[in-house]
Amino acid sequence: MNVVQYAKTDTPVNRLGFGAWQLGNTEFWGHMSVDEGVALVKTAIQRGINFFDTAPGYANGLSETILGMAIKDQREKVVINTKFGHKADGSSDFHPASIRESVLDSLSRLQTDYVDSVVMHNPGFDVLSGQTTHFQMFEQLKDEGLIRAYGVSIDSAEEMDMVLTHLQVDVIEVLFNLFFQAPAKHFKAAASQHISLVVKVPLDSGWLTGKYDEDTIFQGIRSRWDDQTLQRRGKLVRQLKHITGHDNLTPYAMAFILSHPEITAVIPGIKSVKQLDEHIRAAGTPLPDDLKQAFITLYEQELKHDPLPW
Repeated sequence: MNVVQYAKTDTPVNRLGFGAWQLGNTEFWGHMSVDEGVALVKTAIQRGINFFDTAPGYANGLSETILGMAIKDQREKVVINTKFGHKADGSSDFHPASIRESVLDSLSRLQTDYVDSVVMHNPGFDVLSGQTTHFQMFEQLKDEGLIRAYGVSIDSAEEMDMVLTHLQVDVIEVLFNLFFQAPAKHFKAAASQHISLVVKVPLDSGWLTGKYDEDTIFQGIRSRWDDQTLQRRGKLVRQLKHITGHDNLTPYAMAFILSHPEITAVIPGIKSVKQLDEHIRAAGTPLPDDLKQAFITLYEQELKHDPLPW
C-alpha cells in the first residue's frame, strides 16, 4: 500500500484507511461485539493499515472506545481522525465553545492524549463560509498539542468550493465515489493548498460492491432510498458490471478513487477480516486508463446533470 504525508504533519499514512462507523454500531450494521471490533482493528494494523476515521456519534461513542482499546499499546503506529458536532448521546452541538469538551471526551474514549485530526461533522454554510470562530478554537487546541490538524467533513462539490475559498484547513473529508464524482474538479486546488483529502462513502453505502439491486430490502439508514432512487441505482450497478465484466465491483470502485493522486486516504467501512483483505488487494491494483475513462463517461452521461440523492 502506498504511504503519503497526512495533514501538514510528519505522520505518514497508508492510503487505504479504515472507516470505523460500524464498530459497535448494531443499529445500522448488525452485531459486532466489542472483542470482535478490537480484534478487527488490531488485525488491520497488523496488515499495515494505520489511518482510522471515527466520531463521537458513531455507536454513541463506542466506535471511539473500541479503537482506544485496540490502539492503547501501539498508539505511535496509528493516525486517528475524529469529529466534532454530533455527540455520543445522539444530540448535535456545533457551538464553538463545545469544541474543547468534545475533544477531551474523545481523548478519554480513545485512551490517548492527542488526536491526529478533528474535522467538523457536516457543518452549516455559516461555518464553511468562514463566518464563525470554530477554527480559532481548533488552532488553540493545536497549539496545546491536543490535536495536530483540523478540517471539515462535507458532502458536495459546492461545499468543497466554499471551504477552499473561505477557510484554511488541514483536512477535507468528502463524499466521493463512482456515483458522486463532482468533487474531483476541486482536487487539484486542494492539493495546491496542501490539504489532505480523505474520501468517505467510497462504496455508496454498499451499492458499489455490486451485491445490491433495486429489489433489495434495506434496513436502518439505508431504508432512506425511495423506489425511483432504487431503480436508478440498480440500473447504474448493471451498467458498471457490463463495463467491468465482473459482478464484484468493490475492487474497481476503490481503484477508481485511489487513481486520483490528490487523495490522501479512502475510508471504507470494514466489518470483517474478509472485507479487510479484499480492500487491501484492491488498493494494490492500479486501474487501467480506459476503465477510468469509462467510469467518468458513465457519470457524465447519467449523473452529472441529474445527481442521485445520498
